[in-house]
Amino acid sequence: MSVHLIARGRVQGVWFRAGTREQALQLGLCGWTKNCPDGTVEIHAEGEKEILEQFISWCRKGPPAAQVSTLDIEWVEPQGLTTFEILH
Repeated sequence: MSVHLIARGRVQGVWFRAGTREQALQLGLCGWTKNCPDGTVEIHAEGEKEILEQFISWCRKGPPAAQVSTLDIEWVEPQGLTTFEILH
C-alpha cells in the first residue's frame, strides 16, 4: 500500500520533515518527504495499511512545534522504494 499526503498549516521550519522521517523509520515505512514552495510539506509513504494509518495519525499532529490545519490523503500506487528520504 502507498499513501500520498500534503500537510498544510505551520509545517515548515518546525522539524516536520525530520520528524516525519524519524516516525517512518520507526514504523518500517519507505518513502520521502519534502517542503513545497507553497508552504506545505509533501509526503509519500509505503508499507502495510495498518502501519500507514498509524503514520497518518502522527502526520495529523506532526512534531510539537507544528500546527497541522489540514492533511490531504490520497491512496496511490507504490513506487517500490526501499528507504525514507528527505528531498530538497
